[in-house]
Amino acid sequence: MRSILLSGGSGKRLWPLSNDSRSKQFLKVLRNPEGRPESMVQRVWRQLGQSGLASEALVATSLPQVEILTAQLGDDVKLIVEPERRDTFPSIALAASYLYSVESVSLHETIAVLPVDPFVEKEFFDVLATLPDLLDKSGADLALMGVVPTYPSEKYGYIIPENTSSENKESNRNSKFYDDKQDRYVNVAKFQEKPCESDAAAMIEQAALWNCGVFAFKLGYLINLLIDMELPIQYDEILKQYGRLHKISFDYQVVEQASHIIAVPYDGYWKDLGTWNTLTEEMNAPIVGKGWITADSTNTHLINELNIPVAILGLSDIVVAVSPDGILVSDKDASPRIKEIVKHEDQRPMYEERRWGCYRVLDYTRNEGGDEVLTKRICISPERNLSYQYHRLRNEVWTVVSGTGELILDGVSRMIRQGDTVIIDRGMLHSVKAFSELEIIEVQIGSQLIEEDIVRVATQWQDIVKTYVKHA
Repeated sequence: MRSILLSGGSGKRLWPLSNDSRSKQFLKVLRNPEGRPESMVQRVWRQLGQSGLASEALVATSLPQVEILTAQLGDDVKLIVEPERRDTFPSIALAASYLYSVESVSLHETIAVLPVDPFVEKEFFDVLATLPDLLDKSGADLALMGVVPTYPSEKYGYIIPENTSSENKESNRNSKFYDDKQDRYVNVAKFQEKPCESDAAAMIEQAALWNCGVFAFKLGYLINLLIDMELPIQYDEILKQYGRLHKISFDYQVVEQASHIIAVPYDGYWKDLGTWNTLTEEMNAPIVGKGWITADSTNTHLINELNIPVAILGLSDIVVAVSPDGILVSDKDASPRIKEIVKHEDQRPMYEERRWGCYRVLDYTRNEGGDEVLTKRICISPERNLSYQYHRLRNEVWTVVSGTGELILDGVSRMIRQGDTVIIDRGMLHSVKAFSELEIIEVQIGSQLIEEDIVRVATQWQDIVKTYVKHA
């Protein structure tokens, strides 16, 4: 079985920590078994590895998330990158074409698709591993994983099994499943999106399952579907034509059109940590970052990414989230409403993780001449490097605050250390590698300070040194 993990979205529901570059799955507010900070995507990748599934997995993502995925999962994770965001069907089609035409995966191979951020336990991946066998046994086009509901939620979609009339809930639930207890599945009749509580309760009586966004199919099923739709099945070609693929979800394009679908029940712990009220339920400590919460504040959480203290006195059932992008103070039950408030917010991200470390915007303004002025604190991890790049629209001044590294500026290499200043004019090629953790204050001045002004000519340090450094 091959697995495709879907990583996308802007994560507006967890503003101000999440943005277009750092979606909810990248927030390090959980703890791993050793007690160190861990994000949702790191947790899922660790669990895949423990289940023996990570080596056959890849992540389908968009260009803005490549750097942070590499930073959090490492250089060895295989990424399939959309040229532009076009919803889940184009993204899965792109990944499937890669498996078929580049890796020559058999058309009979099972492809499992799952989100990168489910909060689950080991048993979830044990059930995931049964999907290939159940696809073969049932002869279905698609196999879905469904969570056995614990209450009639209005927040989730429901998978409705066939033949849902019965006088007894327990006998009905048992009668819907085929094969032995270890290999149970149901034939799917239809889907229902986010019903009211009373309808949800009625569906649960009929053995309905929560739709957790996990499904599987044979690679040949999707490749043949692409052929029928007159879409490319070669990876290079679908990349070229990606812009003409319709922006449509896999559910609408494929799942709702399939003639035979089964669902496999997962009767275990599962939670969608997509809002502050659900995410804080899984945090091991009430405070992340600098601050205090008084003892008479119950069920209150503080997540603070700034180096200034925050105090919460006598307030219960609230969440306070502080980042360079903004400050949220909210009743926990009201926190999902933040998505509506900030949905049109287009402020540039003030904090980003990159494959080489991270940066934080300290200040932004315009000078009297009309140029933009941006000040950043850049932290480069040991043995990591920036790409060899130049800018057309801005000059930069670097001040080394701490650490040591090697600077390459227009082909000339030299050491830099605390107290050094580097002037980088428009058009000058530059890169730096950190020997110890290297902290730099960078001041950018230019007519436009945009990501598109970065022209990268090389990424790997050994290539930069070999190709571009001038030797005496």
